[in-house]
Amino acid sequence: MQIKDFVIDRNLKELTEHRTVALPMACYETTIKQNINGYIPLHWHDEFQFVLIVKGEALFQINDEKLTIQEGEGLFINSGCLHMVEDQNNTGCVYICLNVAPPFVVSQELYTAYVNPLIQATNLPYLHLDSKQLWGKNILDAIVKINQLIRHKPPYYEMDITVELTLIWKNLMINGFPLEYEQVEMLKSRRMKQMLNWIHTHYAEKILLDDIASAGQLSRSECCRYFKRILKKTPLNYVSDYRIQKSLILLQQAESNVTEVAYQVGFNSTSYFIDKFRKVMNMTPLTYKKHKNS
Repeated sequence: MQIKDFVIDRNLKELTEHRTVALPMACYETTIKQNINGYIPLHWHDEFQFVLIVKGEALFQINDEKLTIQEGEGLFINSGCLHMVEDQNNTGCVYICLNVAPPFVVSQELYTAYVNPLIQATNLPYLHLDSKQLWGKNILDAIVKINQLIRHKPPYYEMDITVELTLIWKNLMINGFPLEYEQVEMLKSRRMKQMLNWIHTHYAEKILLDDIASAGQLSRSECCRYFKRILKKTPLNYVSDYRIQKSLILLQQAESNVTEVAYQVGFNSTSYFIDKFRKVMNMTPLTYKKHKNS
């Protein structure tokens, strides 16, 4: 199964329910280019995410870091971390995505000692999973097994999945990554989410830089530094790009027209909307609409 347009709330938290019928987890294969945006937009969720690239290569951004993951490699993304994914070099990238609720990884008695310290660590937004390292290979192999178990559902497959999850978590422990806890980093993460939350609530309105900075309890200059460091763009450029992202769903509605959509998502000029849309999507809004409704 592929989620082509997962739902994100106003503070970028993904609302897709990551679970099978019986288990608080989900595993699915994702073709990046098939997402409604052509990429997986910036979001976060409480679940841990484990990724295995099965075709091509992907460019991931986790918080303010970017890295390329090749076919056969993988990634662990920690709970609560902002992340997005693009198809690197148009390789037709496909990856297995395993999302797991933290309390389900190990038994309740072991959670405080073995899971919570990783969630709280400020220096562990992600780990690269390399098949050349034994602990990494063990995790990647377990992702494949869990994907097969969910697809084929043999007898007692739920119990087999819990065995594989314990194996995954044990191998994360074995890699020996030192954990750090910095209050400053926690505050930065919270402020960034507050600013994004405000934008996603008010994107259809007139937005000033002062508004965004105020939402994060920052000065204008500090606000700009946050966005440049984490998102590599200015706050107002992010607003414009987010408005384009929101317009894609509206343009797919048969009764919509370009002018109405432009104003619905916060642009006060149809021509400006068309210009920005063309730069982001490499086509006009009308061309996009005709293509999606053909």
